[in-house]
Amino acid sequence: MSSKVQLGLVGLGKMGFNMRDRIRAAGHEVVGYDRNPDVTDVGSLTELVERLEAPRVVWVMVPAGDPTRQTIAELSDLLSEGDLVIDGGNSRFTDDKINSELLDSKGVGYLDCGVSGGVWGKENGYALMVGGSAEHVERAMPIFDALRPEGPREEGFAHAGPVGAGHYAKMIHNGIEYGLMQAYAEGFELLEAAKVIEDVPSVIKAWQRGTVVRSWLLDLLVRALDSDPELDDLRGYVEDSGEGRWTVEEAINLAVPAPVISAALFSRFRSRQEDSPAMRAVASLRNQFGGHAVIHAGPSSGAGSTQG
Repeated sequence: MSSKVQLGLVGLGKMGFNMRDRIRAAGHEVVGYDRNPDVTDVGSLTELVERLEAPRVVWVMVPAGDPTRQTIAELSDLLSEGDLVIDGGNSRFTDDKINSELLDSKGVGYLDCGVSGGVWGKENGYALMVGGSAEHVERAMPIFDALRPEGPREEGFAHAGPVGAGHYAKMIHNGIEYGLMQAYAEGFELLEAAKVIEDVPSVIKAWQRGTVVRSWLLDLLVRALDSDPELDDLRGYVEDSGEGRWTVEEAINLAVPAPVISAALFSRFRSRQEDSPAMRAVASLRNQFGGHAVIHAGPSSGAGSTQG
């Protein structure tokens, strides 16, 4: 096992909370901060920084956009030269250069890390895609090794390139995820519509071994069908976290055809206009792998949503 290190972790939500547990289980010290007093280890960012020994490493795991930018700006005033910040949220890759330059002006290093694994990561490990200098990556490697799945490092970790590359890689990963989920969902709807198929869940379950379409996402769809065979406990209303949109925008910018990912994104838009079996399947999958909020079917259900 690698030598023990100390980490500050900002954001103890669905993923951050589990990440803290996994890193601690690997023998490292984690000081976590969250605005929720029930889960936090310290009362403020200032206290978190004071609890860490220099040179410090602080992992930011808060919602993308303003929350992340504001947290990093606050850390830039609290940290010292030689410290290191890792943004492990779903920030847009264009934010990374801005964050990196702000911290660099204070002598603080920066890494961006795309993280995949959802609510199952605590048990299975997280796939990590990192952007930044080799020096900073090597310094944080004990933390990355604690978080990634067991097995060869290269099968769960990639130093993707310079600052911005980690979040860019995660953006494309999520775009692919959109397409995969949509394909399973449309297959589910076709099976449901076919009069000749009498047991849709058993057909999909039979795909889990030996077929070319077997995957973890398929396993999660089977798990959802086991508890709700027709997926009619949910409305087919599906939000998007933004990364699918960014992937399509990059496809346009680079003139790279991406019809499957684009169609999957537009199907999510369509889901907000009317219910459909396919989008109920996508909603179920997102709830299974990421713990994303869903809208339950019923006479009192509204059109509210939670992004994720």
